[in-house]
Amino acid sequence: MEESLTTDRLGEPTEHRSWGAQAHERKGFFTDTSICIGCKACEVACKEWNSNPQDGTYELLESSYDNTGGLGANTWRHVAFIEQDGDRIEKARESGRKLVGLGMPTVGPPTGAATTPGAAASNEDAAASGGGCSGCGPSGCGPSGGGCGSGGGAQAGTTIEADLLSGLLDGDGTTADLSNVDTTPPDTADFRWLMSSDVCKHCTHAGCLDVCPTGALFRTEFGTVVVQNDVCNGCGTCVAGCPFGVIERRDDGTINTPTDRDDRSASEMDVHDEGTANKCTLCYDRLLEGQEPACSQTCPTQSIKFGDREDMVEQAEVRVRDLHAKGLTEARLYGANPHDGVGGTGSVFLLLDEPEVYGLPPDPRVPTKDLPGMWASAGAAALGMIGVAALSFLGGRR
Repeated sequence: MEESLTTDRLGEPTEHRSWGAQAHERKGFFTDTSICIGCKACEVACKEWNSNPQDGTYELLESSYDNTGGLGANTWRHVAFIEQDGDRIEKARESGRKLVGLGMPTVGPPTGAATTPGAAASNEDAAASGGGCSGCGPSGCGPSGGGCGSGGGAQAGTTIEADLLSGLLDGDGTTADLSNVDTTPPDTADFRWLMSSDVCKHCTHAGCLDVCPTGALFRTEFGTVVVQNDVCNGCGTCVAGCPFGVIERRDDGTINTPTDRDDRSASEMDVHDEGTANKCTLCYDRLLEGQEPACSQTCPTQSIKFGDREDMVEQAEVRVRDLHAKGLTEARLYGANPHDGVGGTGSVFLLLDEPEVYGLPPDPRVPTKDLPGMWASAGAAALGMIGVAALSFLGGRR
């Protein structure tokens, strides 16, 4: 057990090394929430590729523009919609400043914006007024990429149609290169959407993997954690072992939620692997064929990036520094610290507020992390009791 809670180099699980020459570089995601537009293309692609049953009957929840609500046995990618007003934006910014200790960095015009003295001054004034619609896409707030409120002047000349949709495909139908698209979040002093595509973290110290009694969960040659449904006995121990609440057992109760429109019952669906634990596999079957996961390949804004985990962390760190330089001091990384309670995660996130706002634990901790110390303490206590008993016995004989 102690070996499973140790790592070699940066965030490298020791189980990964057991693959020997077959092991690949550890793979992972970098999800940049600052350019997520909430289109849910990743959700759809994930469900379609993995043939996962639907959640509910497509009715929107009363809490947001969402119908799935969160990760579960049938939803392995989930896009959260979080509304924030100006007060919350300012609190997030102050929290970020305290976290990173950057003070008040200078703010220049965004890439591609007008560089005349008047334009530069207006951009700096907009940022200084408490702006920073960091939760929007490259061209606006909300799922449709619309306006950014009264402070959106910094990106007034950019549209989602011009930067993304019209340039998404080349003439031959292949995916266009979007590396030069301006991803500077537009500023607003009034309101913003925070949108985040959540997924299994594929932890370095995976609680679900540590506690599984049947060996149904295993570490792949890509450093990811996968469930073998034909081995899983549905005991649910892994559900309690996950500090993020990601993994669940699949049954009829997770498929249909009560709504007024009951147009499809659970019995009419093809529910495979019923009763077993299910979660994201990071598209293990696609990785074996040299392909990237369906969600990252589908993402139209490149909010979800896939590659070697170390490269993802480096890209995330560069992106945070870039946002800080633009005055968006609330930007922070989640899952990149190899010294946290799960040893860092394979899925790294750039957040624009505290983790709790996104429904993430601020200090995740695998339940088995302290197990070696607990056994050592119990052993020392047992030896002490044996020693006391021995001394008492010897003293009694005298």
